[in-house]
Amino acid sequence: MGKQKKVVVGISGGVDSSVTALLLKSSGYDVQGIFMKNWTNNAANIKCTSEEDFIDAEKVCDQIGIPLHQANFSADYWDKVFSKFLSDHNAGLTPNPDILCNKEIKFGAFLDYCLETGADYIATGHYARLECIGNNTQLKRGLDKSKDQSYFLHQVNGVDLDRALFPLGELSKDQVRSIARDNNLINADKKDSVGICFIGKNNYNDFISNFLGKNPGEIVDENGAKLGNHEGLMYFTLGQRQGIGIGGVKGRDQASWYVAHKDQKSNQLVVVQGADNDLLFSNGCYLDEVHWINKKLASDTNCEVQIRYQSDPVSAKIIQTEHGYKVNFSEPIAAVTPGQSAVIYQGEVCLGGAVIKERISENYFNWADNRGYNTEVYE
Repeated sequence: MGKQKKVVVGISGGVDSSVTALLLKSSGYDVQGIFMKNWTNNAANIKCTSEEDFIDAEKVCDQIGIPLHQANFSADYWDKVFSKFLSDHNAGLTPNPDILCNKEIKFGAFLDYCLETGADYIATGHYARLECIGNNTQLKRGLDKSKDQSYFLHQVNGVDLDRALFPLGELSKDQVRSIARDNNLINADKKDSVGICFIGKNNYNDFISNFLGKNPGEIVDENGAKLGNHEGLMYFTLGQRQGIGIGGVKGRDQASWYVAHKDQKSNQLVVVQGADNDLLFSNGCYLDEVHWINKKLASDTNCEVQIRYQSDPVSAKIIQTEHGYKVNFSEPIAAVTPGQSAVIYQGEVCLGGAVIKERISENYFNWADNRGYNTEVYE
């Protein structure tokens, strides 16, 4: 028999990475675990669970029978992920740092570290699939559509995916927990972590206020009538309904309010009533430089685009212009948000994606122009 292939698994202390390690060991790989330390800041009102997670990681690795090491990537994380997260918020965007974390840390610093120590592959608990087609490794959606995480991996290079294993891509979450219970893993019923990794269980606004402070301004309706005050545009995202802080407004009907625009110049938060308000919808979007996992998609080709994690993909066309790319949706979509990512698919295959620069909506552009708000058109 040939030498066992060495796989280093990113062990988080959760059930997904634990079952990943268990399955790989059962398949005959030489498996080792690494607990990644990506966060070190401890502001007064921030609760970090990394110590608890490391204890769980140690226990489960003992159960599986694999060694566990620690690696500190906190400096890389701060410089390449968190700093951009803060600067994007200051620019009025709504960033998704977990996408950048996969690109810069898990398939950047972590991958390099593991390969330098002699690993043949790295593995994570992502619900996604890989398929080798010719000389390319394609990224595909996980079979469990409710857990599919290909959206978060669209910035990874195909050559880096050659060195990756995703054992959970063919499984459902229920199956993963069942495997953990059958093997008496101590974290079989541990709750999933939700939201942005470094925020964890902390309140989102409380967390970022430690770093960005407050910048109070007015909340207004689409006609400019003042409805209340906000503590900073960075605490809101387009399409947001809950947590706006204006409640019922005297003399108005009781339909819900939604964030329709964040104006950096005036520091005004514009809200509208009703989920069907025209200002919430877009016919497309302009993109930053598109990252293609393997082969670039030809301009004006049919595809599907997903603008948020777990949002429904919509049929679209990607068109290359002299100013970059624009996406034309087959139907209007609500809450297309600058700073979030538009991820490009053809069927089950994820081709790549990009950060959204601006939405495309004639109603929105005309309204913003009449109100004196700043928008950018990249035609």
